[in-house]
Amino acid sequence: MPDTTPRERPADQPPSYPPAHPAEVVRELGPFPGTSSIAGVSHDGRHVWAAGGTQLLAIDPQSGEVARSLPCACDAGTAFDGKHLWQIAETHIHKIEPATGKVLASIPAPGGGGDSGLAWAEGSLWVGNYRGRRIHQVDPKTGAIRRTIESNSFVTGVTWVDGELWHGTWEGDESELRRLDPDNGEVLERLQMPPGAGVSGLESDGAGLLYAGGGPSGKLRVVRRPRART
Repeated sequence: MPDTTPRERPADQPPSYPPAHPAEVVRELGPFPGTSSIAGVSHDGRHVWAAGGTQLLAIDPQSGEVARSLPCACDAGTAFDGKHLWQIAETHIHKIEPATGKVLASIPAPGGGGDSGLAWAEGSLWVGNYRGRRIHQVDPKTGAIRRTIESNSFVTGVTWVDGELWHGTWEGDESELRRLDPDNGEVLERLQMPPGAGVSGLESDGAGLLYAGGGPSGKLRVVRRPRART
């Protein structure tokens, strides 16, 4: 049986965070017609997908124009596995055909409605739990939790890129993008967003940019991913 016990630091070793660096916001996209809030964010190599509550938007990352939309329930994280979209809708995660919007399969979401970010990596779904401050690695066929990483902060969007695990955190007027050690949840890097620039979804373009959903602002913020610090 997989070990799903959250990996926690010993009680006598409180977490120590590296200093935060200002996030380099390259540009902002949106808000988008017919959508007042952005939740999950993903990238299929061509378009940025954004969950707008009742529709998934395929957005041109250069122009910011909506190329097309799929009507569906989408109130939290979004992911792309190279062929299909995955979308959190309340207590379930749906596997969606991008061409038609058809739901091909569904699995239970591990947080039972408290789920936030969603990413695809290593044949698994990685699901953020906002108030639980956790990221679950989930079997995409059954919904079974394979393991859990403790974050020590509220978790919004989640993404993997070049073996790096990043997640958004949002509390009050402050938001950060954080890179974690995927083995123990240690915070390795912090990018501080501008005041009021909340982070809902998070996704990488697979290269040097991160796309951060802006929640009720209805915007996507494009952030430069820093090179590994030595």
